[in-house]
Parts: sequence; structure tokens; C-alpha cells
Amino acid sequence: MQSFDRRTVLRTAGALVASAALAPTLAREAVAATAARTDIGVSVFAFPLGSVRLQSGPFLDNMNRQLAYFRFVDADRLLHTFRLTAGLSTSAQACGGWETPTTELRGHSTGHLLTGLAQAYANTGDTQYKTKGDYLVTSLAACQARSPQQGFHTGYLSAYPENFFDRLESGQSVWAPYYTLHKIMAGLLDQYLLAGNQQALDVLLRKAAWVKTRTDPLSTSQMQQTLRTEFGGMPEVLTNLYQLTGTADHLATAQRFDHAQILDPLAANQDRLSGFHANTQIPKILGAIREYHATGNTRYRDIAVNFWRMVIDHHTYVIGGNSNGEYFQTPDAISTQLSDSTCEVCNTYNMLKLTRQLFFTNPSAAEYMDYYESALYNQILGEQDPSSGHGFVTYYNPLRAGGIKTYSNDYNSFTCDHGTGMESQTKFADSIYFHAGETLYVNLFVPSVLTWPGRNIAIRQDTTYPSSPTTRLTVTGSGHIALKIRIPRWTSGAVVRVNGTPQNVAAGAYATIDRTWASGDVVEVAVPATLTFPRANDNASIGAVRYGAIVLAGQYGSTDLNGTLPTLQTNTLVQDSTNPLRFTGTASTGAVTLLPYYVTHHQRYTVYWRMGSTPAGTSYEAEATANTLGGQAVRRNSSGASGGAVVGYVGNGTANYLQFNNVTATAGTHAVTVYYASGDSRSLSVSANGGTATTVTAPSTGGWDTPASVTVTLTLVAGTNTIRIGNASGWAPDIDRIVVS
Repeated sequence: MQSFDRRTVLRTAGALVASAALAPTLAREAVAATAARTDIGVSVFAFPLGSVRLQSGPFLDNMNRQLAYFRFVDADRLLHTFRLTAGLSTSAQACGGWETPTTELRGHSTGHLLTGLAQAYANTGDTQYKTKGDYLVTSLAACQARSPQQGFHTGYLSAYPENFFDRLESGQSVWAPYYTLHKIMAGLLDQYLLAGNQQALDVLLRKAAWVKTRTDPLSTSQMQQTLRTEFGGMPEVLTNLYQLTGTADHLATAQRFDHAQILDPLAANQDRLSGFHANTQIPKILGAIREYHATGNTRYRDIAVNFWRMVIDHHTYVIGGNSNGEYFQTPDAISTQLSDSTCEVCNTYNMLKLTRQLFFTNPSAAEYMDYYESALYNQILGEQDPSSGHGFVTYYNPLRAGGIKTYSNDYNSFTCDHGTGMESQTKFADSIYFHAGETLYVNLFVPSVLTWPGRNIAIRQDTTYPSSPTTRLTVTGSGHIALKIRIPRWTSGAVVRVNGTPQNVAAGAYATIDRTWASGDVVEVAVPATLTFPRANDNASIGAVRYGAIVLAGQYGSTDLNGTLPTLQTNTLVQDSTNPLRFTGTASTGAVTLLPYYVTHHQRYTVYWRMGSTPAGTSYEAEATANTLGGQAVRRNSSGASGGAVVGYVGNGTANYLQFNNVTATAGTHAVTVYYASGDSRSLSVSANGGTATTVTAPSTGGWDTPASVTVTLTLVAGTNTIRIGNASGWAPDIDRIVVS
């Protein structure tokens, strides 16, 4: 074991670790700093978990199953290896899975359980979750106090011996000791912040002092070498502790975990993620955004913003997850990376945490919460097995054709995803609403009641979304609120009414209603959904099916497709009149039913398809002389185009556009399929009759003479219409034709 003076540990903690009698000093450190440290660059804030109560619906159902597990799970079994390591007696049965007494990652699940119990107590007020959390904290404190008798340094606490860190620092193989320490530290912090457990903070401060003293003697190169082994969210939890206490040592220690190999390219906006373990990297970026909030150093912010953009645009599957075999692949490799080990759920858990922090930093970017909605519904809500009374969850989300979900169990799993599942399923209430002064953000359409602290105002949201595209907000109490309601980018024809009066709204932004509200005021929101067929970044002939934000999966029962993607005839899809989220159609395998991926359990499925069929309707060629080519837009010959030509140089500003004139239709909504060719991934916007444009991603087709298509929904008038294609923010792909169905 590395030699370092135990007295140094005591000095580092300000002599706070000497005995339990010093606990009041620890409390003063926290109390004094809570008022002093505010986040820099943050303009939107979360409500306390206890201010938002879920109402009947799938999110509450999931949470209740997780709560049942919390009531069931034996805390002593999770404490078993901690007590063994500390030399304390234990008669509990050992756990299996990743928590066996010989698994080097043992102890991490106890940290997740601490957080889950704290969230459960904060959200429900049920004291049985606090009682179990208190018991865990008291027991861990006893293990920490006993550690010096085992030859460990003061403040050390884990379910494995301290010599794991000797192995780490000497370059020997060891399974992520700081990763587990982070989970325990984060759980202790949540027990203090959410459940009011002062002892949890005491134990945490001693652990933080131990980490500082352990890392201080390491040179920069030695520390960077240790960071090649997964270390979880150490910079995040230590920065959070700095924000809580104001003790500069915590920030200094957090910054020792800044991993230059990952952060430096991101600061330069370079995507070098391929080949790196995905869930090892995402927590490093969470640390960066929290370090920005603590220091104001914009380099940290840029790292986080750049990383999010790269992952979302170039590494994310349609369900909102990333990674294949747990690793980032070559940018835009999607269709070639469909397997049984795609989209590890931990990645999405951390991406949602990062997205939330980025929205706090830049609430004008509605796309953050658009992504949050997509990943929350399609992956996090769908990770839990609804037939399990204890809320068992998936590890991966298999996206190979014929994949099937598998789940955790009571005591013989305890994977990282089992752990994050305990947290995800008990914090659904934390991002439905945000606030800034008297501004209220409605981010998600989830049945819930918000009781606004200190304002005597409550907002009740009643909805069956996404089965219905509507939600209803009812105000109780009175006062000024600048109400901001997210209008998703994917919708067209959204309507917001206040006491029956329509308001002006635009997709891809927040609709703002700034007024003094009276008790009984009602806001009705409608965000109509349509079928879209987003394509794989690397192959526009392969795609998925979405209905609004909801990804649909083909239901294949016990039939294993063995990775062979069926061809879906998209023009055959018919919506069930009694279940708007159920569609039937025809694929190369025969008749097929499509249901939301999040409700797909215990059967094989496919999310990605080969896209077949030209939609029925009237075709209009881009090169037709009746069209208007604005600005630099120009016709060029193309061997792959339906009429032998395409229109290019569309976009890069509003002046360069292609407008189809004399498009005839009946009044109402119509699917408009845009055929295009592009050698790289771009986007295009489509509008009708000068109305609001709908913007969609146009993945690479693999070449400038290889057409593919995207479909949007437009509202047309009876008779003659104009349809304009452009891209105000960049070049659009070359346009072949449109088909109006």
C-alpha cells in the first residue's frame, strides 16, 4: 500500500474526521457554503422532487414497481461485503451478480440504492424509504470508523480493500475502484440533500478527504495514467460537494479527475470518441459541465456542448441510446452496428443527466428537451419489465432484427444498469417542470401535480400522452406566471388554448403565455403526431418508424430474424382506430404489427427496417420549369434521379430555395415525401403556402446521385398550393422530387 501520513488526512479534512463529536463542525461547513455557492451560468432550475407528484400513468406504474423492490430488498445483504472488508461480523447471505464477495466492482449497487431511497423519500414522503436509507448510512459509518483497524487510512470506505488503489496507481489491472467510490459518494450526498441525513454528509466529507490525500501525491502524468481506468462521476460528485460546502479542496480534487485524453479533443471540437467505452466517457463530461457551473471557465462548457452535439448527431440510435458492445463506434455508423448489445441503458441515464444540465445552462435550446423526451420514453420508460413486481430492468437494448430484451432480478444481477435503473425509475418527476423566477417551463407531457413552493400555486397536468396528443393544465391559486410550454420539433399544427382562446405557437420552441393567472384557468395543448421514417446516418435505405416522439417496433413474437432486416412497405401502415399507437402493415416477412418500443417486452422485435415502396400520391419533379428556383438554386443532371435531374445549392440562408408551384390537393393534412440525394448528412425545411416550416434531418444517401427520402406532414388548402424547400442554417441536400399523398 502506498505510504502516506494519516495525519495529513486529518489536516486535509480540517481535522473533521477525528471523532463523531466533530459532526457539528461538518454541519457548519455545509450550512455556511449552501448560501455562498451558486451555480455560474445557470438560468433555469429544477423544483424539489417533493413538489411534483406523479399521477396515474405509465411513469407512476414504473415508479411503484421500483418502490416495491426498495421495500423488499434486504439492506444487510447489500452491506455484507462492506462489513467483511471492515472486519465487522455479518451473517447476511451474499449477493450474486456484480455484488459477489469476489467481484471487484462490489459495493456500487449500495450507492445506487442510497440515491434511489433518497429520491423515493423526497418524492413520496413515505418514511419507510428514509428509515432504510438511515440504516444503510449508519452501517456504512460504522464500517468507515472501523477501517483503520484493517490497516486502511482514515476516511476509507468501500466493499473492497484499499490495496485496489495501489494496483490502480501501479498500472495493474483492477476493475474501476473509483467508479464504485463515486456511486457511494453520490448516494451519501443524495441522502444528505434529499433525505436530510447529516451523518451521510459526515461520512462523505471523510471520504472526500481520503480521495484528496490519496491523489495529492500523484504527479500529473501518474494521475492521468490512473484515469485510463473507469472512474465514474468523481469530478461531478466532488464539484457538487464544493458547491454545497464552499471548501476549495473539493474542487481541486475534482479537477484532478479531468481526463486530458478525452477532454482536450472535445475542447477543440474534435470527435475522437470511436473505440472508447461510452459510459466511461459520459460521466467525465458531466463533471465538465458541473465544473463550468462552479468556475465559470467556458472551456468546460464548450467541452460539454461539443460532446453532446457529437453524440446526438453522429453516435445516437433512433431510441435515443448510443454505443455498440458498450463502445462508441465510427461516427455515423448505425446500420452496420445493430446487435444484441446496443444502447447500454447507463449511457442514456447519463446522457439525460447531461442534457438536463445543458438545458439549465441554455434554456433557449428546446432541442435539449426534445432529446430528453425521446430518450426518456423510448429507452428509460421501456427499460423496465412491466410484468415484474420489483421493476426489473434491461442492460442493453438489442437493435438487431429479432432481438429481445432481458432483465435484472432480485439478488443475482446488480449490473451497473440495475443500479442506474433504481435511480431512473424514482426521479421521473424531476424534469417535467423547471422554473426561473416567475417563469414556469412545462417540458414533458406527464400526468402530474406541481405545487410551487412559496407561491400558493399548483398546476395539475392531466394527459394520456402519448396515446393522445393532448394535455390539459389547470391552475389552482393565482399570480403572475410566464408559462412556457415545449412544442416539440416533430409536431405540425400544434394548438395551445388558454380558457378556449388559441395562442401563437411554433414547433421546436417553447410557447410563452405571460399573464396573471386565476384559479381555475385552463391551458389545453395539442401536439398532433404523424408517422415519420428517420433514416440511419450511414444508409438512407435503412430506417425506423416513429409516431411523433415514439419509436415503433415490429412485433415478431418468437421469430428470430437473425439480424436480417425486413423490408417494410411504409405506404401499407394503417393506424388502429382504438389504439393510436398501434399500426399494422406489410413487410417482406408478411403482415406485421408495430407497437411502441417502450411497451415491447418478452418477444422478439425489430426497430430498424429496409424501407420499401414509393408512397401513393402525386409526384412533382424538382427540375420542372413551373417551379421557382430562388437565389443560387440550380438544376443539374443526375443519373439516379427519377427525371434525370435534381436541384442543388438549396439552403445556406433563406435566399436559396426550391419552390414547387401548382401543387394540387384537398384541404387537410398530407404526407409529403421529399426525395433527395446527398453525400453527407444534412437537413432541410419544408413549408406550405408560406407557413411555418418543418425541419427534418436528411441522412447521407451514400452519393450525390443516389436518392432516398424523408417524409413530413403539411397542412394544404383545397386547390393549388406552393411547397418550399430550403435550409436557413446550412446547405440542404439536392432535391429530386416530392410525392404528395
